[in-house]
Amino acid sequence: MKLYEQLADNLQQRIDQGYYPGGSKLPSIRATSQEHGVSISTVQEAYALLVENGKAEARPKSGYFVTQQISPPPLPQTSQPTFRPMSLPEWHNLLHIMDDYGEENVFQLSIAVPDCEAPSLNPLLKLTAELSKTTTKRLFNYDHVRGAAELRRQIARMMIDSGCSVTPEDIIVTSGCQEALASSLRAVTEPGDIVVVDSPNFFGSLQAIEMSGVKALEIPTHPETGISLAALETALHQWPVKACLLTPTNNNPLGYSMPDEHKPALLELLAKFDIPLIEDDIYGDLSYKLPRPRSIKSYDTDGRVILCSSFSKTLAAGLRIGWVCPGRYFDKVMMMKYVSSMSTATLNQLAVAEFVAQGYYEKHLRKMRQNYQRDRDTVISLLTRHMPQNTRISYPQGGYLLWIELPDAIDAVELNRRAGLQGINIAPGPLFSATHKYKNHMRINCRNSQDPRMEPAIKTLGTIANDLLIESLRPA
Repeated sequence: MKLYEQLADNLQQRIDQGYYPGGSKLPSIRATSQEHGVSISTVQEAYALLVENGKAEARPKSGYFVTQQISPPPLPQTSQPTFRPMSLPEWHNLLHIMDDYGEENVFQLSIAVPDCEAPSLNPLLKLTAELSKTTTKRLFNYDHVRGAAELRRQIARMMIDSGCSVTPEDIIVTSGCQEALASSLRAVTEPGDIVVVDSPNFFGSLQAIEMSGVKALEIPTHPETGISLAALETALHQWPVKACLLTPTNNNPLGYSMPDEHKPALLELLAKFDIPLIEDDIYGDLSYKLPRPRSIKSYDTDGRVILCSSFSKTLAAGLRIGWVCPGRYFDKVMMMKYVSSMSTATLNQLAVAEFVAQGYYEKHLRKMRQNYQRDRDTVISLLTRHMPQNTRISYPQGGYLLWIELPDAIDAVELNRRAGLQGINIAPGPLFSATHKYKNHMRINCRNSQDPRMEPAIKTLGTIANDLLIESLRPA
């Protein structure tokens, strides 16, 4: 360990042991330097590492303070979905719930978008403006179907952080992660096939499944460890599954991160039945602690894993820059990408490539990880205070999404309807299931917890939820 890492480890032990309680001020940089006999710069690096690991926060002109840790809330129960393949012919009928997404006068707790107003994104705006003036000729032509070489080089470098060793030639740039998922599904399935998914599951993945004409088989999923490998093995023996689609790190919406020991076991099971895995790693870089969890792709030795990701959740959804690393299915996925959109817009690819290459991306991630962990804790505290008793809340280790299990009698679709009348929306649970389960669940975006609208919005949701609970107890 480097000297600053040793110092950070020493200070973290003191924090964990209660020597520096939550909310208390840490000794000044100069005092710590004198106490431990190290340089000012070493202390500054150690404090920066504590901040990065979520153990401390820097307050301008005040110093460093120990992060106030909250106790994990009661977690949602392990899901028990219908254990048979389901078609999704009517799933799109639920999309009317999303009609007011994007409306400026609505407080958007429903959509999974990052903080797009963060000052750490300013260099990206400048790079985009500069490139639009200096690379005009290239911008007006199709780029390669695989994507700009500059961006693929940077993505290959980034994937090292998740344990992957790939080359730029292994990567295809897509128009967001949604195109990566859809192209991957079409490459490894045919209409009528069965695809295994965790449950609840991101509704964008369900939409891609529906459009591919395949059936979804939902597997019981734990809110901390993810998909049940025992239930998965039973399903593989029982049904002719053609693919598996999971979001194993900072899952959307449940929040789980699959333990590392489960990942090779999962791959071994899929290899036994010769089934490809489509791994959605879109939230992996937003893990609060470093090093970030390894992707399942990093354990892949035979090209079975198709890794999909994007900058939509780390930078901005409007960039529409994603990628796929298809392994042995490269040619099929590239054909599907070509049929889908031919190529991805060049300007945003080049701007993001420069943003990453110049070190701005990692700086941005460091700040966002801190903010999103603070947001998680703040909003969980608000939910605990205002929601009905027996409400259960996820406790993700990364990202900015919370999955909330309300008492059985509360209909989340009705909750969303009434909240919409007061300028607030949520994502109701039925959106996240092929069988429209999770009627008493909802997903919310907890980013920007310091927004003055956040606490009143959570309080309003709590009032409506309590009203629905009272109404359910009245005689018919």
